[in-house]
Amino acid sequence: MTSSSPEPEIGRWLTLAPREPGQPPLACWLALPPQAPPRAGILVLPEIFGVNAWLRSVATRLALAGYAALAVPLFSRTAPGLELGYDDAAVREGRLHKERTSAANLLADLALAADGLAQALPDLPAGLGCVGFCFGGHVAMLAASLPQVRASCDFYGAGVATGRPGGGPPTLDGLAASQGRLLCVCGSEDALIPPADVAAIAAALQAANRDRPPGQEHRLLILEAGHGFLCEAREDHRPAAAAAGWREMLAFFAESLGSGR
Repeated sequence: MTSSSPEPEIGRWLTLAPREPGQPPLACWLALPPQAPPRAGILVLPEIFGVNAWLRSVATRLALAGYAALAVPLFSRTAPGLELGYDDAAVREGRLHKERTSAANLLADLALAADGLAQALPDLPAGLGCVGFCFGGHVAMLAASLPQVRASCDFYGAGVATGRPGGGPPTLDGLAASQGRLLCVCGSEDALIPPADVAAIAAALQAANRDRPPGQEHRLLILEAGHGFLCEAREDHRPAAAAAGWREMLAFFAESLGSGR
């Protein structure tokens, strides 16, 4: 679904005031189901291109599926209001801002977004979902460590096996301590997530699952696609893989957010 989709954009901007020294306001995009109370809330994390039209369309699709979707910026400290396209210059700019992030700041912003969503919708069922794409997918794995996040979906989050925003042990190394359930979706032809990384992800999920209750296991889904396959605005878009990934994500949220941990 892109900005040219026949589905009208649903939502409004919601600016969350900072609560920590040095934390900027977060200009988020909130999309709500048009005809019924939301079944749960989901944080939506962008690629390196910011809360652009495509990411807002993801929030629209989630709202139409019954969720309150809050698209959260990841680069508010260096690029407030960032909205980029998908050309080479945009990739260079987005990567520049990505390199200026840290896990601590990202988690602080996600905690603010989670609490802000709960305050904006006090009747929202407890326990949030999270979905992220590309760099946002990497951050979605971090988000699984937050107490507010019950289920997190990482779409092609590169680098989780080898690094961490701002430095430190790889994000994957902290998986065992995360309470939130995780679904990792990778493309079999994704050059940014080589086979060694996929194997590391699979091994870490399997190890963490030994201590998880039945029905709350982490999952890895590998689809025939490259990087960025869910986004219709990108050259790597694969309609079949995108449809399968979206379907699995909705099933994952339906399973994970319908009951307590």
